[in-house]
Amino acid sequence: MPEPPPAALAHVDPAAVAAVLFDMDGTLIDSTAAVERAWTRVALRHGLDVADVLSGIHGIPAAVSLRRLLPDADEAALAAEVADHEDFEIHDLDGVVALPGAAELLAFLDERRTPWAVVTSAMPELARARLGAAGITPPILVTPRDVPRGKPAPDGFVEGARRCGVRPERCLAVEDSPGGLAAARASGAVVVDVGPGGTTLPALLARLRAPRRP
Repeated sequence: MPEPPPAALAHVDPAAVAAVLFDMDGTLIDSTAAVERAWTRVALRHGLDVADVLSGIHGIPAAVSLRRLLPDADEAALAAEVADHEDFEIHDLDGVVALPGAAELLAFLDERRTPWAVVTSAMPELARARLGAAGITPPILVTPRDVPRGKPAPDGFVEGARRCGVRPERCLAVEDSPGGLAAARASGAVVVDVGPGGTTLPALLARLRAPRRP
């Protein structure tokens, strides 16, 4: 008799998963050092507390975070800041790698012909650069340019499900940040938390490989 799944994955029925929607940073790839370098640069340039800045940016589109951090900036100044920040991030890929278990999980999904997508708060140029550095080429990529609202709104996950050709309720959404988890839950998908205190990609792979219920 197979062992029961860990509590964090007990709600996941492998037979019911028609597609998988992944966040990018902190879920499929480790870009922590690059993210911290980019946002530390913003904080130091504008005289902001580095720890405060870093505590509030994960899982949120950069333009949204910059607008919050620089409330007095006019539209032109904000646009210039966003462009500068994105250019810095695209060219700073040191230390960006796939997280443990990511390659194996994605290969399993491809083998099973299960559609999967990356739903990220990063703009497409940055997303492709980081995913490329980590050796991941998603068949479907959803970014803030593809939807009216970014995370924590559910639009990205809803769009990812649409592109996979299934309803959101039949998707597994894998996330690590509070904003991303809120977006995934609001979409109606079955949510797996791989953030601090959550599960891991190898554990999720083991769950998806479990014998199907009779």
